[in-house]
Amino acid sequence: MHVPKEGEYITIQSYKHDGSLHRTWRDTMVLKTSDQSLIGCNDHTLVTESDGRRWLTREPAIVYFHKHYWFNIIAMIRDNGISYYCNLASPYALDDEGVKYIDYDLDIKVFPDGEKRLLDVDEYEDHSKLWGYPDDIDHILKENVKTLVEWINEEKGPFSKEYVDLWYKRYRQLANK
Repeated sequence: MHVPKEGEYITIQSYKHDGSLHRTWRDTMVLKTSDQSLIGCNDHTLVTESDGRRWLTREPAIVYFHKHYWFNIIAMIRDNGISYYCNLASPYALDDEGVKYIDYDLDIKVFPDGEKRLLDVDEYEDHSKLWGYPDDIDHILKENVKTLVEWINEEKGPFSKEYVDLWYKRYRQLANK
């Protein structure tokens, strides 16, 4: 399997618990890979929904995936500050097609003023019943919500302005922008 190098482009594929493709991001620039994590940047990236609908991301965003944590983080760089969208999801896998993970519906949105919102609880409950999410996954996801909130409150990793600035600067160097 080819491990993408800095400056290369990859595809991100989000699946649902039943194995169906949920959403695809094409041409995410890789900024860093390690044994445990992958950092990339989306900038007006083509997104394709499971129903075939397509759209472009509106602003640059630093994306963070980890092989240990059951979440991924998108730091959207906007004129009014950084907004975050955090997907509760399986740890990512990497293969020749790109980055893959299972999206478990729950999301945390963080606004530039620090306000946090847990989103899609109803969707999570519906899909949990529909697809029979196991109790151990339910427990893991709830523990990872706690971890995410700790990271947000402590401005750890991707939740640090310096982190986002560093990786966005690196993206701009690699993209010659």
